[in-house]
Amino acid sequence: MEWSDIRVFLAVAREGTLGAAARKIGQTQPTIGRRLRTLEAALGNTLFQRTTGGFTLTDEGAALLPRAERMEEEALAIQRQISGQADHLEGVLRITSIDWFGGYVLSPVLTEFTTLHPRVTIELLTDQRFLSLSRREADLAFRIGPFDEPDVVSRKLLQLRYGAYIRKGSEHPKAGDGTGATLMALDATFAGTPDDTWLQTMLPNARTAFRSNSRSVQAKMCAEGAGIAILPCDIGDTLAGVERLHLGGEPPKRDVWIGYHRDLGRLARLRALLDLTLARLAG
Repeated sequence: MEWSDIRVFLAVAREGTLGAAARKIGQTQPTIGRRLRTLEAALGNTLFQRTTGGFTLTDEGAALLPRAERMEEEALAIQRQISGQADHLEGVLRITSIDWFGGYVLSPVLTEFTTLHPRVTIELLTDQRFLSLSRREADLAFRIGPFDEPDVVSRKLLQLRYGAYIRKGSEHPKAGDGTGATLMALDATFAGTPDDTWLQTMLPNARTAFRSNSRSVQAKMCAEGAGIAILPCDIGDTLAGVERLHLGGEPPKRDVWIGYHRDLGRLARLRALLDLTLARLAG
């Protein structure tokens, strides 16, 4: 067995198809298929059941999975430890955050950083999923809420303020009623967040006409008159065409946390970005 074949096995197990696995680890689909057949031949067992819906682990594949994951963790630990000892400001830093936070809050900091350190390449991945810091899917993560991954160093960065916004010139509903008003809300994945619940409480008779997992989309539609939206003040207060609604209070605030794997704590380019971020954003 070779580690490269185990890496292919893990990618197929996680992604479910050869094409998705190939995109995940940057290889071609024929190469993925060939490496998987080589591994199965070396082990003398079929690791996946091929179905029309994708690849499903056989009993033998399921037995291999936890051991393969431990091999992966050791390989990644070596990579993190060696990377963490680098003391020069060049290379790649992969950052993850939700979409609107990357665009409205992080972009000025990242622009300043790339000006100060032109030999560092920033990769910003805006995704609703939590990318793994342990598996090196990202080097630095910004999340709304604390981290629960082991071996992650984290701290509270800032507190987000939210507000209710409506298109300028529109009729303002009254708190405690909301009859005739139209709301925009988060989709089912994020339903029940404190700000979403607050809006439903303040305008219980309003109709929810649109749901989305994107604050940026909600902001644009709010400016176009689609309804009332709860937006981070970093978006709403700078967005032309909308104004703040005063409904007898403010939505609950949310905490933003920043985190990285402890093995990368000495990585110079990560420390430089971390220090600049804290200087510019820490509340």
